[in-house]
Amino acid sequence: MNRGAAWMVVSLLLLCVPGVAMSADKRPMTMDDLFRFKRISDPQISPDGKWVVYVVGTVDMEKNAILSHLWLVSTDGQSPPRQLTSAGKQDRHPRWSPDGKRILFESTRSGESQLWMIDLDGGEARQITNIATGASSAIWSRDGKHIAFVSAVYPEFSEKPYKESNELNKKKMEEIKNTPVKARIFTRLFFRHWDSYVEDKRQHLFVMSFDPTQPADKQCGEPRDVTPGDRDAYPTSSTFETGDNYTFSPDGKYLIFTAVPKENEAWSTNYDICRVAIDNKSADWECLTKDNPAADSGPVFSPNGKLLAYRAQKRPGYEADKWDIVIVPVTPSGAPDGKSWNLTAALDRSVDAYVWTDSGRNLLFSVEQAAETALYRVGAAERSAPVEWTKGHGVLGSMTTHPESGMLICTQATMRQPNDVVLFRLKQAAQAPTNLTRINAELLSQLDLPKPESVYVPTSDGKQMQMWILKPPGFDSNKKWPLAYLVHGGPQGAWEDGWSYRWNPQLWAAQGYVVALPNPRGSTGFGQQFVDEISGDWGGKCYEDLMRGVDYLETLPYIDKDRMAAAGASFGGYMMNWFQGNTTRFKTLITHCSVYNFESMYATTDELWFDEWEHGGPPWGPNPKSYEKHSPHKLAKNFKTPMLIIHNDLDFRCPIGEGHQLFTTLQRLGVPSRFINFPDEGHWVLKPKNSEFWHKEVFAWLKKYCPPGGK
Repeated sequence: MNRGAAWMVVSLLLLCVPGVAMSADKRPMTMDDLFRFKRISDPQISPDGKWVVYVVGTVDMEKNAILSHLWLVSTDGQSPPRQLTSAGKQDRHPRWSPDGKRILFESTRSGESQLWMIDLDGGEARQITNIATGASSAIWSRDGKHIAFVSAVYPEFSEKPYKESNELNKKKMEEIKNTPVKARIFTRLFFRHWDSYVEDKRQHLFVMSFDPTQPADKQCGEPRDVTPGDRDAYPTSSTFETGDNYTFSPDGKYLIFTAVPKENEAWSTNYDICRVAIDNKSADWECLTKDNPAADSGPVFSPNGKLLAYRAQKRPGYEADKWDIVIVPVTPSGAPDGKSWNLTAALDRSVDAYVWTDSGRNLLFSVEQAAETALYRVGAAERSAPVEWTKGHGVLGSMTTHPESGMLICTQATMRQPNDVVLFRLKQAAQAPTNLTRINAELLSQLDLPKPESVYVPTSDGKQMQMWILKPPGFDSNKKWPLAYLVHGGPQGAWEDGWSYRWNPQLWAAQGYVVALPNPRGSTGFGQQFVDEISGDWGGKCYEDLMRGVDYLETLPYIDKDRMAAAGASFGGYMMNWFQGNTTRFKTLITHCSVYNFESMYATTDELWFDEWEHGGPPWGPNPKSYEKHSPHKLAKNFKTPMLIIHNDLDFRCPIGEGHQLFTTLQRLGVPSRFINFPDEGHWVLKPKNSEFWHKEVFAWLKKYCPPGGK
């Protein structure tokens, strides 16, 4: 079926949904609309403050891929956005040269990801790397004389000269690809991660010189591996990523970067800030944060080069611990030059991203706060207390500043609008951001996207649980509506006033459901204690909070108690399995890539530190009963509710066996159940055609057991 025909079918289905009124000028969102939205990311302001380059992703259903290109927009709003690249591949991670004359980016246009460059005064983009293991995440030195990038290489070759090591990497990769024997051999953990096998590669940092006075084909020198050895010099877990994750020292002679733990990386969170010279050949790196056994990440130097800011946690092994901003005085080479201090210790919020707003006195940083993004200012030099600067703008991300002109550029999204690039004035604390792109304005103008309502529900221990309620288009309060109760993953995460292409509340509401999005115990943005209270208690207070949420919803006169469904992924999927054993309030349950059996989960997942923190050690450790207490598989005798199971072969976080066990149990018990398996997807369903199929199956299952529409 082509896209136009698919849109007509979905539209006709929506017209047939009882109780959904179609206004003359607006219509409910359809599945096809989800793939029509253009996806903005990674805005970067130019050195002169006049331009922003950003990435626009576009879904190509025929190619079953998301293509991405670079766009430019002026900060004064006088020039409309214009497309800068158009290779029909994936162009991303744009970074301005310090003189603002060219943009460095990574692209798959030649096959593997390599570095490319395009001049702002005209001409075609040109490839500047041809490394066998690919190149990504490139940055510039401050003087523009060097470029650094990341490449995943075989560590046994990393101390050899570049040409020799590159040929050896290439040869080994070709041998693996061409051999009829596909056996893999492992001698340590972390042999696979998220959705792919690591194959004993390590992410290393490379540096090459750059001279713009030379002919185009001779501007870049030979790359050299400056972090050789059997260790990753770049975060392997997104939990510890922030910004570019590494930077040149102010004098351009060193790299300061986030390194994975030197030992026990599968069960340790001891990420460190390390430093090496740009001509380093040693596998022994200087550690700048050796006194902290917990995670440190995200080094960012002040513009004047006198201070280094980075994030730090305090509790080893706990990935959801509070992140603070630490400041340390440094020399031009990036070496510590005095004692460090914690800027955000007194703030009960976890720091996400941070940028300097002047030469070296003040920082602006973002936090999750009450299910949206709040921005705070803090004096780094004066060590002043953080002060809330702005909030109420949905979810803000990818911050970049131009201190000289007083501008903050970032992305902004809400439940009613995907990302756009917006501009804040740093001297105005209370302001509405200026939208520079409005890339989806035409499509948004056609859609009836109801405004979410935020409510607070009292918990059993006297606290408050925030919850979003989204009513369907054409909502009639005199009718009874079915409920879709969605539980988020993490568990240390939150439903925020943002946009999602995987679990989109507007699309669920458009099917004819009232959608509720609760933020129970464990949710981020409501204080660290609220986050901590999920650990070791997955089926305890969090479950009680969720049931309180259902109690509240049942008091609303428009909720149909006989048509309630629940769904969730990852931890949310776990909770669906826990619901299966503990309640019959829902007509059906939908569980995606869930945890079903804590003991099997521990022995098959990739990041062991997560389970060991949640359960106080491994299953044979001091707290083995934790693996039994809240494991859904122990309650199988209670399973009665019809259930849709989705689980994917390449999910190495919550491995496929969890879904197999659950489906086997339900089938053996005679409980109506359906198992959807994507062999080419990981923890999420990302390929467009798979996503389309996922949504059709989910909504068809909902319709069968919990019919949509007002009655």
